[in-house]
Amino acid sequence: MNAWSVPVWVKHVNYPYTTYGAIPSSVFSVINQDLDSLKRQNPVVSIVIPAWNEEVNVLRSVGSLAKTKSTYSIEILVVDNNSTDHTPDTLSKLNIRTVTQSIQGWGPARQLGMEAAKGTYILTADADSLYPPGWVDEMMKKLTQPGVVCVYGRYSFIPSPDFPRWKLIILETLKDLIAEVRHLKRPHLNAYGMSFGYIREYGLKVGYVMHKIRGEDGRLCFDLMQYGKIKQVKVRKARVWTGTRTLAKDGSFTKSLISKIRLEVKRFFSLFIPQAPHDTKTSTNE
Repeated sequence: MNAWSVPVWVKHVNYPYTTYGAIPSSVFSVINQDLDSLKRQNPVVSIVIPAWNEEVNVLRSVGSLAKTKSTYSIEILVVDNNSTDHTPDTLSKLNIRTVTQSIQGWGPARQLGMEAAKGTYILTADADSLYPPGWVDEMMKKLTQPGVVCVYGRYSFIPSPDFPRWKLIILETLKDLIAEVRHLKRPHLNAYGMSFGYIREYGLKVGYVMHKIRGEDGRLCFDLMQYGKIKQVKVRKARVWTGTRTLAKDGSFTKSLISKIRLEVKRFFSLFIPQAPHDTKTSTNE
């Protein structure tokens, strides 16, 4: 695999359906066969996925995780965060654990998932992202090292008509370069819920922010730093793939690239100074 191409495994699980009603029952059957083969008693690793109105995307995400090849016993736990579409119907047809969080927000959803999880280790995933077969074991290689409390991975974008792969490679290259700089003094800024892991014991001690605000994962990561080291997982076979809908919100590739460059230039020099202790549960994203 190279950076210019989308891995074959992505194509296999990036199902073409656009609505719950269009999903054939045979697709659920195949995914459930894979899920059943993963089931073990007393999971060591819990993969927690929050979902809000992701009736098709969550099928893709779970479908990719069902192909996991791991030496660890795992469970997949999806937290429905008050979905108003057919997300609950999709989840009801998948052989996974589900819980419902009535408090709206990414933090509250991940918090409930952490509390309900059975594993010693938590790996967080997103309902709109796809996971390679070796993701779990590559994340765990770092997370189980002595003194490590938290890990994060990297991600790539699946191309779309307005965002061809060559443009996305430019964005990903810049993103990975700035991640190296961030990791020196502010590694928590690299922690995104789509590929993030930590020791549940310490996660329960610090907890997530319990209102709707972006950056819930970085906030948790910042608080976890008091208990140990943060490690990057940079190998390509652990790289997560996601769609371009967040980029599309900026209007175009150029606008998205410019907005991200402006943000990083604005705070570039601050990245070489550790962030001062603060209350992550009440701070803003300014």
